[in-house]
Amino acid sequence: MKLHLYNSLVRRKEEFKPVQAGEVGLYTCGPTVYNFAHIGNLRTYIFEDILKRALLYNGYRVKHVMNITDVGHLTGDRDMGEDKMEKGAQREGRTAWEIAEFYTQAFRTDIENLNILPPDIWVKATDTIDDQIALIETLEEKGYTYRTSDGIYFDTSKFKDYTKLSHQKLESLQEGARVEKNLEKRNPTDFALWKFSPAGVQRQMEWDSPWGIGFPGWHIECSAMSMKFLGNQLDIHCGGSDHIDVHHTNEIAQSEAATGKKFFNCWMHGAFLIIAGGKKMAKSEGNFLTLDHAFTQAGIPPLVYRFAAFQTHYRKPMEYSDASVQAARNGLAHLQNQVRQIAGNGVDREDGISSEHKDKFLEAVNDDLNMPRAMAAVQELLKSDISDGQKYATILDFDRVLGLDLDELDRPEELPAEVQELADQRQRARDAKDWEASDRLRDEIQALGYMVQDTPEGVKVIKK
Repeated sequence: MKLHLYNSLVRRKEEFKPVQAGEVGLYTCGPTVYNFAHIGNLRTYIFEDILKRALLYNGYRVKHVMNITDVGHLTGDRDMGEDKMEKGAQREGRTAWEIAEFYTQAFRTDIENLNILPPDIWVKATDTIDDQIALIETLEEKGYTYRTSDGIYFDTSKFKDYTKLSHQKLESLQEGARVEKNLEKRNPTDFALWKFSPAGVQRQMEWDSPWGIGFPGWHIECSAMSMKFLGNQLDIHCGGSDHIDVHHTNEIAQSEAATGKKFFNCWMHGAFLIIAGGKKMAKSEGNFLTLDHAFTQAGIPPLVYRFAAFQTHYRKPMEYSDASVQAARNGLAHLQNQVRQIAGNGVDREDGISSEHKDKFLEAVNDDLNMPRAMAAVQELLKSDISDGQKYATILDFDRVLGLDLDELDRPEELPAEVQELADQRQRARDAKDWEASDRLRDEIQALGYMVQDTPEGVKVIKK
């Protein structure tokens, strides 16, 4: 079954064809480690994890590279404002190096808690400074750069089709409204390849270069690192949709100007997380929630958020609210209980995978990672009349993509004696058609932190 993915470069779904048969080079833009990742950021990493798992599920060998931006990302994405790392260090009274290490480890913890497969290669921007300088030198030799008082810039007017990813009209692009214009730039869209350290100021992160002491721009790092570690396997490049207009557009321009070759065949982008009021979640808005605060400290398993992300296609904005979290919590609990019940029936694990149900699941996954459809296929499987052994084998096969640890739910969860007695009483009340008692007992069970489900097989009680 062929895999089709939406390519932002051409704005349509395409059949995925890797550069090298059977192998995929995957680059995912990693975090800027000056603060915690918020759950909006993490939604993008969940989508990228589903992509990676889908590629593996389809039999590809995947080489996955993720960068850690620990220098060069300024508060204004068009190279104006303060360096986010230096600003973070000032905010917390620690060095930029300490800030980078602390928030890198926090990010690793977040993705582990969300069952996100780690990349094959982690690479810090500060570990590839020489590679970035070499790439800038190539661009300089080819006539794409110029010097200003604050750095070395890429001249976007010399690169044809600069807006081929953003699909914007070049004349309509303006510098960000949050920062003042750089009057030395030849074109509003020109961007910094190397920034000079301010006169009389010693930065914590700075290096010598052919142009003077300074630090690399944000965009150059991803080009240098992806080409260094993926070489001729530039298959898929991912990130958030906010990277399209500036960061990824600039990556393409500088990379293709330097090599004369196409830079990644497929570009994929995840949509924003939207909170009450219709605003996207962002650190710049001061309205962000971390996974630890919103889930772990609230007593909600982080996998609830992973499950919640499956309910909305990755290219559509996802709404976050207390109600949506509770719905996801209930949905995951229901799924886990279904699997526990099947596992508790003494299934024969030698039963094979249902090809019919696998085909439906794979068809959904291979249709541009359509997880809402995939979850519908999951429920169709669990409600089908095939053997419990086949159901169990098949749902564990699906979990290679879902990543919900369903193989760890080997037996039904034992209820406390008090809760079990109330459930038994409610079943007897329902059998006697005593609906008033049935409703009262349901409320008592829910007050103890459990969810009640009425099924053809009887009353089911699940921990919320």
